[in-house]
Amino acid sequence: MINLPTFLAALPFLVFIVLLLWERTSLLQSSIFTLALFTVLAIFYWNIFPASILFSYGKGFFIAFDIFIIIFGAIFFLKMLEGLQVIENISYYLEHFSGDYRLQIILLAWLFEAFLEGTAGFGTPVAIVAPLLVGLGLTPIKALVVALMGNSAAGVFGAVGTPIRVGFAGLNVASVPLLASLINCVGFIIPIFILWTITAGRVNRKKEFLDALPFAIWAGLAFVLPSVLIVSWGQEFPTLVGSVIGTVLILLTTRLGLFVPKNKVSLRQVGEKLFSSMSAVRAFLPYGLLILLLVLGKMFIGDAGIKISLGFSHIFGLFNPGFAFILAGLLVAVIWRIKKGAVASLVSKSFVGALNPFLVILSMSVLAQMMINSGQNYSGLPSAITLVAKVFETPLLPFFAPFVGAFGSFITGSVTISNIMFGNFFNTAAIALGNNVAVILSLAVVGAAAGNMIALSDMLAAEAVLGVKNQELKILKGIFIPCLLFLVIVGSIGLLL
Repeated sequence: MINLPTFLAALPFLVFIVLLLWERTSLLQSSIFTLALFTVLAIFYWNIFPASILFSYGKGFFIAFDIFIIIFGAIFFLKMLEGLQVIENISYYLEHFSGDYRLQIILLAWLFEAFLEGTAGFGTPVAIVAPLLVGLGLTPIKALVVALMGNSAAGVFGAVGTPIRVGFAGLNVASVPLLASLINCVGFIIPIFILWTITAGRVNRKKEFLDALPFAIWAGLAFVLPSVLIVSWGQEFPTLVGSVIGTVLILLTTRLGLFVPKNKVSLRQVGEKLFSSMSAVRAFLPYGLLILLLVLGKMFIGDAGIKISLGFSHIFGLFNPGFAFILAGLLVAVIWRIKKGAVASLVSKSFVGALNPFLVILSMSVLAQMMINSGQNYSGLPSAITLVAKVFETPLLPFFAPFVGAFGSFITGSVTISNIMFGNFFNTAAIALGNNVAVILSLAVVGAAAGNMIALSDMLAAEAVLGVKNQELKILKGIFIPCLLFLVIVGSIGLLL
């Protein structure tokens, strides 16, 4: 039976879900109200130390500010490309790779996103790919659903192994990379979900779906299987190298006509033709610059950062994908000789576009920090996060672990932060229950990667880039079932293990 402290610890999440899904309150209002509610509970019920409240707000701000830089940079970069019609030109050249929209979308949303996740992470893949999907003919909502769906399995190892290396720091994770890569093979079904989503509403949906199903299955396997083989090199490589190998395999088999649909289908209207206003090299140049900057930044800057100690500890990473976005945008402005006034105008518009998502992420980051720090109190109560987590200390922990991990990604927008929040709990609970710790941690990180599909911060960043507002409910409806099925399969594997 759930006692009062546990109920009050879970109450903010229940209120948040009710406000967002039932009352259809905006995400910003729901986030602010939820934070205000828990702040009151932390002060008057937990009797949390005043300094801990200040530290929670401070730490939450810096976490949110890191993500704000990414959102601002992504909007600035993509607004720059919009004015130059780069997206339209890329769509034209993608038509030449294959005139079939199903192949184009799976290549972008599955393999290209995996590559971006391996180089940058932090929601970057969704912000980059969603506009490209719109350029191929998807509606903004469907493009967001597909882009979020594709940014899932690749998150297990994320940007050069950060989710496990940093997220489970201090824990024995020697066996986790291999186990996680094996469990993550379930991810081969993601391209199938993508195919099912993009064929929805089509007149010949069943035929279009079944015709491209072999390609979707092959695309899924082309990424997850190399990832398993490469994990022995180190956890830094499965996502990055696996996506490159997968892309090469897909391009090769498509060229040979293997696994491709018999009939090519385009989202273009009859008679509608794409035209190019620049060469392929020039069209792809901005993305080439961006990827180059991301790779160079990861190589030469890596984990370097500025340590901030204000009663709490935070490292402001010098390698932030947002800086790569900004620098790439500025280089594009120089190459295309954009006037300074136009660049300044884009900076202003990008700042305004990033402000709303920043406030939401700030609210959720502070909430997460305060729940973790609520154990530092005068009341003697355990922290709120510990109380919520204890609900899952049951023999069914192997089944629930992926769901807890996914919940962490949902509210924080990060597989790494989800692992930081729940890693020690999983370790303690697994030992207490006699479970294999490595298995539980592996299930948790795979679940957290699946939770990336519904990560609020990624959703907000992508919405801001596309200029979509307050459509979170529609987007969640499109992603929820695939995410749930993924988690049920992973949880079932956990019970078998």
